Amino acid sequence: MTPNPYPLGLRLAGRRVVVVGGGAVATRRVPALLDAGADVLLVAPELTPALRAHADAGRLHWAARRFAPGDLDGAWLVQVAVDDPLAAASVSAAAAERRVFCVRADDRAAATAWTPAVTRHGPVTVAVLGGGDPRRAMTVRDAVRDLLDARRGPLTEPAAEAIAGARTGGRVALVGAGPGDPELITVKGWRLLTEADVVVADRLVPGLLLDELRGDVELVDASKIPYGPARAQEEINRILVDRARAGAFVVRLKGGDPYVFGRGGEELLACAEAGVPVTVVPGVTSSIAAPGAAGIPVTHRAVAHEFTVVSGHVAPDSPASLVRWDALAGLRGTLVILMGLKNLAAITATLVAHGRAADTAAAVVQEGTTGSQRVLRSTLGAVAADVVAAGLRPPAVVVVGDVVNTLTP
Repeated sequence: MTPNPYPLGLRLAGRRVVVVGGGAVATRRVPALLDAGADVLLVAPELTPALRAHADAGRLHWAARRFAPGDLDGAWLVQVAVDDPLAAASVSAAAAERRVFCVRADDRAAATAWTPAVTRHGPVTVAVLGGGDPRRAMTVRDAVRDLLDARRGPLTEPAAEAIAGARTGGRVALVGAGPGDPELITVKGWRLLTEADVVVADRLVPGLLLDELRGDVELVDASKIPYGPARAQEEINRILVDRARAGAFVVRLKGGDPYVFGRGGEELLACAEAGVPVTVVPGVTSSIAAPGAAGIPVTHRAVAHEFTVVSGHVAPDSPASLVRWDALAGLRGTLVILMGLKNLAAITATLVAHGRAADTAAAVVQEGTTGSQRVLRSTLGAVAADVVAAGLRPPAVVVVGDVVNTLTP
């Protein structure tokens, strides 16, 4: 009989973990390692946009080359995320020589450690090993997750219909994944995600959700790094339609809400024109969640009776802009600006020029609801310079209005 694996919870904070490969498997596994506080060295000539975003943000170290045995010096764990058996075997050999446990995505039998099926519920992490059978592990994991989540009761009729439809394949679900915290996805969104055959994911999708996908799910990285590499929207539309026409249940997983500057409407229209049925699952939008997580209510009694959400990715003086910045300057309520860091100096100057007081309270929330959240409080006249000085970067939400200081002691 094959001996049973010895279950163990690794405390990786500050310890070197090497990931070899920069494709879809690594995209799924790296977020959990970062969440564990590991010092991640990613070795790969090329990266997916989502992994490149982690590297650019300084969350991991990227060696843009092929693996060398010396990469494992000082490592506690190595994850091999390549589909080349010879390359994977060379990593295994180097790991065995150094007595470093090695996870193999290509060959579980050749690995010295397995990645379990995982579910997280607050401080509780449940990891399930299915005796080498990933499907068995996923089934048990999902049952445990249902038991842990006290909010989850019997399926409502719409959810039951959606899941039944998902099992028949040939459909698309546009699912909002929420603002960053993986626990902020809706129950229905998570249920559909567990049924997916294909997941087409944006960069802003919580990485830990990808770590919980079934092993046989096709993950398509459709990341859109601001002002950097991007996959054309037409290509994303084509992938959704083609996979669904082939009989797959496709989940288009999008950060925040699919219809709040998420181009969900374009994807729905593309599917409708192709005769592909679509389910839309709303998500928690960062325009409300990020300020809320920073202690900023977008409305507050006797302070703000309105809030307006606008996109700042087009400069105010651009002919392509559809925003009436002059009209927004005259409002007394809260202004929330998404995707506005690049043009923040121009935006704030335009608002001040059209009458919004320069001393109006303003705040910027970077990576709201996540462990990397940063909050900067300033004023409308100074916030653009303060953002540069503080080194804040996208994704970030800008809030302008008296609500910024409402809950400040």
